[in-house]
Amino acid sequence: MFIIGIDPGLNTTGYAVLACHGRQLVLHEAGVIRSTKGCSLASRVTEIGRGLREVLADYQSAGHELRAIAIEQVFSHTSFPKTAILMAHARGAILYAASEANIPIVHYMPRQIKSLLTGSGKASKEQVQRAVQLELKLPSILEPNDVADAAAIAVCHAFASRLNQPLPKP
Repeated sequence: MFIIGIDPGLNTTGYAVLACHGRQLVLHEAGVIRSTKGCSLASRVTEIGRGLREVLADYQSAGHELRAIAIEQVFSHTSFPKTAILMAHARGAILYAASEANIPIVHYMPRQIKSLLTGSGKASKEQVQRAVQLELKLPSILEPNDVADAAAIAVCHAFASRLNQPLPKP
């Protein structure tokens, strides 16, 4: 069984695929899907959707059960409203690809992710990355940040599933 965590972004979308072996989580694959700067918004969104479809198709064609796609919810910071809008475009492509592949989608706010991984919704990025490193028994912190964040989202969903917490509403 696999959980895919996704950190959406218009320039770079990070993804991490975790294999679930009972209570043990193993990082199976991680990477980034990049869109081409300078292309139209429509082309960039299409590139993200196609990139994710390729990842999903690889797992589904190998007969693996994709249990869920966990994705970061759009949030807006008053200092950077354009970031939320660009992230929303990327999320749209991701949600379409996941829905088309018939994979359940769950959404988490950044504070939920931090809280489930560290016990504090105000944890630093470094604290979250260290928690992921420890949980996945990795020799070092994942890089780039987009991949590390995607892994954090996937681990968060695994923890939430273990705790039988109600899934966040989209």
